[in-house]
Amino acid sequence: MKFLTKIFNIQQHSYHMVTFSPWPLMGSIAAFVLTTGGVMYMHFFENGFFVLEFGIFLVSLVFFFWWRDVIRESTFEGMHTLVVQKGLKLGMLLFILSEVMFFFAFFWAFFHSSLAPCIELGSIWPPVGIISFNAWDVPFLNTCILLLSGLTITYTHHYLVDNNLEYKHFVIEGFFLTLCLAVFFTEFQALEYLEAPFSIWDGIYGTTFFLATGFHGFHVIIGTTFIFICFLRYLKGHFTGTHHFGFEAAAWYWHFVDVVWLFLFVTIYWWGSL
Repeated sequence: MKFLTKIFNIQQHSYHMVTFSPWPLMGSIAAFVLTTGGVMYMHFFENGFFVLEFGIFLVSLVFFFWWRDVIRESTFEGMHTLVVQKGLKLGMLLFILSEVMFFFAFFWAFFHSSLAPCIELGSIWPPVGIISFNAWDVPFLNTCILLLSGLTITYTHHYLVDNNLEYKHFVIEGFFLTLCLAVFFTEFQALEYLEAPFSIWDGIYGTTFFLATGFHGFHVIIGTTFIFICFLRYLKGHFTGTHHFGFEAAAWYWHFVDVVWLFLFVTIYWWGSL
């Protein structure tokens, strides 16, 4: 049996033995160029913005080719067995947990300053001179939009798992609605920032507000891109009812974004402006 295995190159386990790849090294170089460019740009070095743009280009290029290889291995080479998928699911859950801790730091900063405002803030929250947003205006509309997008992506997942060609138009419809709602949320968030009566430089209130909501908006853009790529992959026939972890990971990430926004709405927008 061992002799035949060596001759025909038969794999006797369910694990994916990753082949040599240039992308980790190239990714490190691209990240170094991106970081260097960012520092040069923020310190007004000559050609700093050019180096930053070049770093973004290199990182995007590595992303594209590395993801292309992963998609080929999982979809066409059959490397992502059930055992491998289990490991990928655990990795995605741990990544989402790390994101939870990331936002936990922002909420910690917010509550540290808002529960016991110091005298420099006027001993009140919001601080003296800060005009906060009306939570039941654009923030509430965005809450409804995100909750609805969570419903549409769940709807998409339901029909994708069903794996019935007759339901393909329902899956496409679900993708389209989710992407439209995500774009609407981002546009309303940008509009809110443009009309904000305070800035990120207006003390601890402005800093915590724009860091927390801004990074959430950044995660929404990432999630939108994630779902859009999954939409393209679905149109190319990459997903089946039992093999669609790429989409499942995007759905988990999107639900995480929804939950974080609910905490932001209740704490920073509503409770923080009382």
